[in-house]
Amino acid sequence: MKRRHWLVMGLTAAGALGVGVGLRPPSARSRLGPPRTEGPRVALNAWVELDADGLVSVRVPRAEMGQGVHTAFAQLVAEELEADWASLRVLDAPIAPLYANSALLLNMLPLQPDDQGPVALWVRGAAQRMGQVLGLQITGGSSSVRDAWEPLRLAGAAARQALLQAAAQQWGVDVSSLRTAQGRVWAGERSLGYGELAASAATQTLPAEITLKNRRDWRLIGRSPPRLDLPAKVKGQAVYGIDVRLPGLLHAAIRQAPVAGGSVVALDVAALKARRGVVDAFVLGESAAVVVADNWWRAEAALKAHPPRFHAGPGAGRQSAEMSETLRRALDQHEGTGFREDGDALAVLAQADRVLRADYALPFLAHAAMEPLNCTAQVREGRVEVWCPTQVASLARWKAAEAAGVAQEAVTVHTTYLGGGFGRRLETEVIEQAVAIALRLNGAPVRLLWSREQDFTHDVYRPMALARFEACLGPDGLPLAWVNKVAGPSVSFGSVQRLAPGLAMDLPDKNHIEGAFELPYAIPNLRVRQIRRELGVAVGSWRSVGHSLNAFFTECFLDELAQAAGQDPLRYREQLLAHRPRHLAVLKLAAAQAGWGQTPAAGRARGLALHESFGSICAQVVEASLEPDGRPRVHRVVCALDCGTVLHPDTVRAQIEGSVVFALTAALYGEITLVDGAVQQQNFPQQPLLSLAETPQIDVHLMPSEAAPGGVGEPGVPPLTPALANAMFGLTGRRIRSLPIR
Repeated sequence: MKRRHWLVMGLTAAGALGVGVGLRPPSARSRLGPPRTEGPRVALNAWVELDADGLVSVRVPRAEMGQGVHTAFAQLVAEELEADWASLRVLDAPIAPLYANSALLLNMLPLQPDDQGPVALWVRGAAQRMGQVLGLQITGGSSSVRDAWEPLRLAGAAARQALLQAAAQQWGVDVSSLRTAQGRVWAGERSLGYGELAASAATQTLPAEITLKNRRDWRLIGRSPPRLDLPAKVKGQAVYGIDVRLPGLLHAAIRQAPVAGGSVVALDVAALKARRGVVDAFVLGESAAVVVADNWWRAEAALKAHPPRFHAGPGAGRQSAEMSETLRRALDQHEGTGFREDGDALAVLAQADRVLRADYALPFLAHAAMEPLNCTAQVREGRVEVWCPTQVASLARWKAAEAAGVAQEAVTVHTTYLGGGFGRRLETEVIEQAVAIALRLNGAPVRLLWSREQDFTHDVYRPMALARFEACLGPDGLPLAWVNKVAGPSVSFGSVQRLAPGLAMDLPDKNHIEGAFELPYAIPNLRVRQIRRELGVAVGSWRSVGHSLNAFFTECFLDELAQAAGQDPLRYREQLLAHRPRHLAVLKLAAAQAGWGQTPAAGRARGLALHESFGSICAQVVEASLEPDGRPRVHRVVCALDCGTVLHPDTVRAQIEGSVVFALTAALYGEITLVDGAVQQQNFPQQPLLSLAETPQIDVHLMPSEAAPGGVGEPGVPPLTPALANAMFGLTGRRIRSLPIR
């Protein structure tokens, strides 16, 4: 058993025992919840509710941020329930342990993706159990469908069974003589609608075993019914956080210390309060100034007219270049924590005639979601209500309660549509600020909206990171030994430190090294290590987290090895993946669809990359040329994805297309730099988004599979940048070892 297994097993077991649970994974049956009747609506379990007219409501505890989770959850239920798609709607689920995202914690475990050994299974089960007991209601880690895959189908099947039993009881026939279709129970030519049977169904005792449909009988899974969130969005009726309007609503603007750790030293409260529409002006905590007005523009204009003065604090000396040098010294001087040790890579390198070496570097990156951070809060009569576009409803409730000094049960969280999440809305600071402001307003609701400049300069960024590689090749040109060290700040440590400072521990961070230690390639001597260095800049999860770093590092270096061996990059990877049929099939599909091996149009070159993340395997081929000024122009991106069973093909394709645009934006334009501790990039002019004219043709090919679903929201991000960098080598003969590509 490997040392890592012992560490993970120990921590997981300790955590599980600490919250009073065993190490068995939770059963889908345990997440059904009891039936109940509230007014005219009957809940047959925690997920499925019926109105008398047959309307089917599905409770969804995940945030809809464009990824299609509302439709996906409804699809899982409707498949087994045999519901009429036109009769479906979704409702937000309340905050409760039944709705916890148990699968999310699996992403944090430093296990090989294909490790199905007893220890790995044990640890995964315990992590799932912990997630349920802790009640983590979080949307992230491409985990929503993975978590819901069995529980929601079982919820639909259980509801259908209850309806069948109710109909059989009413007609005095055997259940086996009945069938269901289009939201009705049928006995020959006669039928009853689900709504007519709802009350009786809620009283039924279900059998111990509830059988799910055979795959060949699916009529919704694998197809693309109309998405449930689109009509409201097309009609402009969808309510995002920024759209929330309440009677008597006030509006707050904020200025936060430009340097982390800074403080407000002067605020002209009298001048601010004298301005038209201003209701209040004050210092929030020590590091922010807030103005509340009758509309946001007046609050923001007041702060522009009378800006606070700040003391820079201890972070004033931080420079990006110095931080990068700190990481480089760490690579020079430290061995770091081991995450993988196959064979004896150091010994093989020591005896090699030729060692290939390369360093790579990535900058901090902002999330830059279209909808700036915002939260509406109201505190009155000992209760708190917040309306916010959040990925962490349960943590939002916790932090809102803490800010208001009330019990969590006194807090109601209304999750709105999200105008982009990408990991940024896993944080809760804007919610805490909004509640703190609302406490001063005698029960009036207030909406706090960060300006774009505040959003850019006070983000929790994707970490700066440096990677160092050493490798030698065997007689066949394939890597015989591979040593990889990655240095940078820890996302996990930073997140826990913000959420619960007392629990932040100096531990290895799988999130930072993921994608590097699970390399699928057959390399006999493989050593991967992590060096954690905190740099005084807030870091957090950014779409695909560590995979976005390490896919760039590893797939670019692998291309360098192929070049050193004088081999085609595709053929090189194929040899290393001979024992990985799923990876090999994805790679071959992408290459074939891109015309790999055929000469591209004049002035163009292709690059490819493969990466596994969040339970899915994605390969991409980028075809690019150079603009007259030397910048890259991407013409076409061909993607192949094995994400297990495809639930809604149109949504999966849309997710991959969005991932390509997101990743290409970062590759070409993404960079956050600090001078004297302050972020230089203030808005989109300093960090543009990919324009429509720059967006390439994107071809997505989905692999047929009967495996359980993998994630789809993030796996399309990691391969894009290395595939583009490898194409750039074909165009220029120069290796791209840092980003953005200029």
